[in-house]
Amino acid sequence: MTDFEDIERMLDLMEARGLEEFELEREGLRVRFRKPGRAAAPVAAPAPSAPPASSGATGGDEPDAGDDGLAIIKSPIVGTFYRAPEPGAEPFVDVGAEVRKGQVVCIIEAMKLMNEIDADQDGEIVTIFVEDSQPVQYGEALFAIRPA
Repeated sequence: MTDFEDIERMLDLMEARGLEEFELEREGLRVRFRKPGRAAAPVAAPAPSAPPASSGATGGDEPDAGDDGLAIIKSPIVGTFYRAPEPGAEPFVDVGAEVRKGQVVCIIEAMKLMNEIDADQDGEIVTIFVEDSQPVQYGEALFAIRPA
């Protein structure tokens, strides 16, 4: 599986699909490619035809960017939301944490791939909309950031 032609095909697939990260596990061998210095990108997930339903974690309609001057980090994919890199570990961020652009704020697992979600600007985390280990939909609000 891991001859040079296979690696070239995986890299071509990443480029063709616009992926920033690619991971494959087969027969006990795991291969992961990630473009350096880039934020995690969605893994080939189709856009929903209708706006996603609120998961109830926000207590109503999800906020849009600009409400009260806050920026909203939304899920770029459908998957399972994790606040920490592994069970029992400290969360990536908590409410009140200062974040920098490109800093990992959570992981979303989709099809056994762990996708790091990064802050898209500097600021302070003021709200975490989703509980750990909960499913999230494409476009669902994850965090509110007060820009620095």
